[in-house]
Amino acid sequence: MATQHALPFPHTPTELHALTKGWWIMLLRGLAAVAFGVLAFAWPGLTIVTLIVLFAAYALVDGLFALFSIFSRDHGVPAWWLLLIGLLGIATAAITYFWPGITAMMLVMIIGAWALVHGIFEIAAAFNLRKELEDWWILALGGAISMIFGGLLLFNPGAGALALVWLIGLYAIIFGALLVILSFRLKSVGARLPA
Repeated sequence: MATQHALPFPHTPTELHALTKGWWIMLLRGLAAVAFGVLAFAWPGLTIVTLIVLFAAYALVDGLFALFSIFSRDHGVPAWWLLLIGLLGIATAAITYFWPGITAMMLVMIIGAWALVHGIFEIAAAFNLRKELEDWWILALGGAISMIFGGLLLFNPGAGALALVWLIGLYAIIFGALLVILSFRLKSVGARLPA
């Protein structure tokens, strides 16, 4: 019981209620990820630098959604966690925008680190929700996919450009789809919770 409270994520019915009220933020994050993934596959001539700039735009949007949810009071997670995720996304976007001279390999490693850290937080949140949310495993699966994706990029940043474009696009589509599914499950759980 004490270890459960050591994790900074929702673990009471009140916090779960707040998380279910913010289901639409998770939906928007998922839709943004899917849109990014589809763009990666839709442009067959996409260069890795263009893809990285698109990923930076996605990281910026994801970070802004995290920061916005601090003020919405419908997030169900500590403000410091949302602030950290938001600043991480914005920092990733800023590095790409303000230092375009960084090599593509370095930018790929930044994306890998972002996905790895993001995945760790998602898995921690999922395990903390496991008693309150039947579909906690969806968030854990999304976190695991983020960690695998991040690890692949960090350990093989020089992979072929086309393979890297497909890997990044596939990750975005799968991760985004999981967020969309979880958002609707949270909406469903919220409808069943007492007011």
